[in-house]
Amino acid sequence: MANTIADTRRLFTKPQNLNDAYGPPSNFLEIDVSNPETVGVGRGRFTTYEVRLKTNLPIFKLKESSVRRRYSDFEWLRAELERESKVVVPPLPGKALFRQLPFRGDDGIFDDSFIEERRQGLEQFLNKVAGHPLAQNERCLHMFLQEDSLDRNYTPSKIRQA
Repeated sequence: MANTIADTRRLFTKPQNLNDAYGPPSNFLEIDVSNPETVGVGRGRFTTYEVRLKTNLPIFKLKESSVRRRYSDFEWLRAELERESKVVVPPLPGKALFRQLPFRGDDGIFDDSFIEERRQGLEQFLNKVAGHPLAQNERCLHMFLQEDSLDRNYTPSKIRQA
Protein backbone atom coordinates (compact mmCIF):
# COMPACT_ATOMS: atom_id res chain seq x y z
CA MET A 1 0.00 0.00 0.00
CA ALA A 2 1.31 3.36 -0.95
CA ASN A 3 1.34 6.04 1.68
CA THR A 4 -0.88 8.92 0.68
CA ILE A 5 -0.99 12.21 2.44
CA ALA A 6 -4.27 14.11 2.56
CA ASP A 7 -4.18 17.67 1.34
CA THR A 8 -5.35 19.70 4.31
CA ARG A 9 -4.89 23.17 2.84
CA ARG A 10 -8.00 25.30 3.05
CA LEU A 11 -9.93 26.24 -0.05
CA PHE A 12 -9.77 29.90 -0.98
CA THR A 13 -12.96 31.65 0.10
CA LYS A 14 -14.25 35.05 -0.86
CA PRO A 15 -14.38 37.50 2.05
CA GLN A 16 -17.95 37.96 3.25
CA ASN A 17 -19.44 41.45 3.61
CA LEU A 18 -22.53 42.55 5.55
CA ASN A 19 -24.83 42.21 2.51
CA ASP A 20 -23.69 38.64 1.98
CA ALA A 21 -24.13 37.76 5.64
CA TYR A 22 -27.43 39.52 6.33
CA GLY A 23 -29.00 40.04 2.91
CA PRO A 24 -31.71 37.85 1.43
CA PRO A 25 -30.59 34.31 0.61
CA SER A 26 -29.64 33.68 -3.00
CA ASN A 27 -32.60 31.33 -3.54
CA PHE A 28 -35.50 30.94 -1.17
CA LEU A 29 -38.99 29.48 -1.22
CA GLU A 30 -41.26 30.01 1.77
CA ILE A 31 -44.75 28.53 1.89
CA ASP A 32 -47.07 29.02 4.85
CA VAL A 33 -50.47 27.41 5.33
CA SER A 34 -52.40 29.52 7.85
CA ASN A 35 -55.65 31.24 8.82
CA PRO A 36 -58.09 28.31 8.62
CA GLU A 37 -61.71 29.38 8.08
CA THR A 38 -64.71 27.09 8.29
CA VAL A 39 -67.54 28.12 5.97
CA GLY A 40 -70.98 26.77 5.08
CA VAL A 41 -73.54 24.81 7.08
CA GLY A 42 -74.55 21.17 7.38
CA ARG A 43 -73.14 18.88 4.70
CA GLY A 44 -71.87 21.90 2.74
CA ARG A 45 -69.52 22.89 5.56
CA PHE A 46 -65.76 22.85 4.91
CA THR A 47 -62.51 24.50 6.03
CA THR A 48 -60.27 26.60 3.81
CA TYR A 49 -56.66 27.53 4.46
CA GLU A 50 -54.64 30.50 3.29
CA VAL A 51 -51.59 29.42 1.28
CA ARG A 52 -48.94 32.16 1.16
CA LEU A 53 -45.88 31.96 -1.07
CA LYS A 54 -42.73 34.10 -0.94
CA THR A 55 -39.84 33.32 -3.28
CA ASN A 56 -37.13 34.74 -5.46
CA LEU A 57 -36.88 31.63 -7.64
CA PRO A 58 -37.10 32.73 -11.28
CA ILE A 59 -39.43 29.86 -12.22
CA PHE A 60 -42.34 31.48 -10.31
CA LYS A 61 -43.97 34.40 -12.11
CA LEU A 62 -45.22 36.00 -8.88
CA LYS A 63 -42.71 36.57 -6.10
CA GLU A 64 -45.47 36.79 -3.48
CA SER A 65 -48.95 35.32 -3.61
CA SER A 66 -51.79 34.33 -1.32
CA VAL A 67 -54.67 31.99 -2.21
CA ARG A 68 -57.31 30.04 -0.24
CA ARG A 69 -57.50 26.27 -0.65
CA ARG A 70 -59.54 23.48 0.89
CA TYR A 71 -58.44 19.92 1.60
CA SER A 72 -59.92 18.59 -1.66
CA ASP A 73 -57.71 21.07 -3.57
CA PHE A 74 -54.64 19.54 -1.91
CA GLU A 75 -55.92 16.09 -2.94
CA TRP A 76 -56.24 17.35 -6.52
CA LEU A 77 -52.67 18.70 -6.50
CA ARG A 78 -51.30 15.44 -5.14
CA ALA A 79 -53.16 13.39 -7.76
CA GLU A 80 -51.95 15.67 -10.58
CA LEU A 81 -48.33 15.50 -9.44
CA GLU A 82 -48.50 11.70 -9.15
CA ARG A 83 -49.98 11.45 -12.64
CA GLU A 84 -47.83 14.02 -14.44
CA SER A 85 -44.44 14.24 -12.74
CA LYS A 86 -41.55 11.93 -12.04
CA VAL A 87 -41.57 13.02 -8.39
CA VAL A 88 -42.34 10.71 -5.47
CA VAL A 89 -45.20 12.66 -3.90
CA PRO A 90 -45.42 12.58 -0.09
CA PRO A 91 -48.74 11.64 1.55
CA LEU A 92 -51.31 14.17 2.72
CA PRO A 93 -52.52 14.18 6.31
CA GLY A 94 -55.33 11.61 6.66
CA LYS A 95 -59.01 12.05 5.83
CA ALA A 96 -60.10 11.52 9.46
CA LEU A 97 -63.08 9.31 8.61
CA PHE A 98 -63.71 8.52 12.29
CA ARG A 99 -64.11 12.24 13.03
CA GLN A 100 -66.87 12.49 10.42
CA LEU A 101 -69.17 10.08 12.25
CA PRO A 102 -72.33 11.64 13.72
CA PHE A 103 -73.13 11.85 17.45
CA ARG A 104 -69.61 12.55 18.57
CA GLY A 105 -68.93 14.62 21.66
CA ASP A 106 -66.80 17.15 19.73
CA ASP A 107 -66.93 19.10 16.46
CA GLY A 108 -65.32 16.25 14.50
CA ILE A 109 -63.34 17.54 11.54
CA PHE A 110 -64.22 21.11 12.56
CA ASP A 111 -62.60 20.77 16.00
CA ASP A 112 -59.86 23.40 16.46
CA SER A 113 -57.18 20.87 17.43
CA PHE A 114 -57.90 18.72 14.36
CA ILE A 115 -57.86 21.76 12.04
CA GLU A 116 -54.48 22.84 13.46
CA GLU A 117 -53.04 19.34 13.11
CA ARG A 118 -54.25 19.16 9.51
CA ARG A 119 -52.92 22.67 8.77
CA GLN A 120 -49.44 21.63 9.93
CA GLY A 121 -49.59 18.47 7.80
CA LEU A 122 -50.70 20.41 4.72
CA GLU A 123 -47.88 22.93 5.21
CA GLN A 124 -45.30 20.13 5.48
CA PHE A 125 -46.72 18.47 2.37
CA LEU A 126 -46.56 21.69 0.32
CA ASN A 127 -43.04 22.56 1.42
CA LYS A 128 -41.76 19.09 0.53
CA VAL A 129 -43.44 19.13 -2.86
CA ALA A 130 -42.61 22.73 -3.82
CA GLY A 131 -39.01 22.29 -2.68
CA HIS A 132 -38.44 19.56 -5.25
CA PRO A 133 -36.78 20.95 -8.42
CA LEU A 134 -38.78 18.69 -10.76
CA ALA A 135 -42.11 19.54 -9.11
CA GLN A 136 -41.32 23.25 -9.50
CA ASN A 137 -41.66 22.80 -13.27
CA GLU A 138 -45.22 21.47 -13.07
CA ARG A 139 -48.01 23.77 -14.18
CA CYS A 140 -50.44 22.31 -11.62
CA LEU A 141 -48.16 23.40 -8.74
CA HIS A 142 -47.92 26.95 -10.08
CA MET A 143 -51.68 27.11 -10.53
CA PHE A 144 -52.25 25.77 -7.01
CA LEU A 145 -49.88 28.28 -5.40
CA GLN A 146 -50.54 31.40 -7.45
CA GLU A 147 -53.97 31.42 -9.12
CA ASP A 148 -57.17 32.28 -7.24
CA SER A 149 -59.18 29.48 -8.82
CA LEU A 150 -58.06 26.05 -9.96
CA ASP A 151 -58.78 25.09 -13.56
CA ARG A 152 -59.26 21.36 -13.11
CA ASN A 153 -59.56 21.00 -16.89
CA TYR A 154 -56.13 22.53 -17.53
CA THR A 155 -53.67 20.97 -19.95
CA PRO A 156 -50.77 19.48 -17.98
CA SER A 157 -47.45 20.96 -19.01
CA LYS A 158 -44.05 22.04 -17.79
CA ILE A 159 -43.22 25.64 -16.86
CA ARG A 160 -40.34 27.14 -18.78
CA GLN A 161 -37.94 29.29 -16.80
CA ALA A 162 -38.03 32.97 -17.79
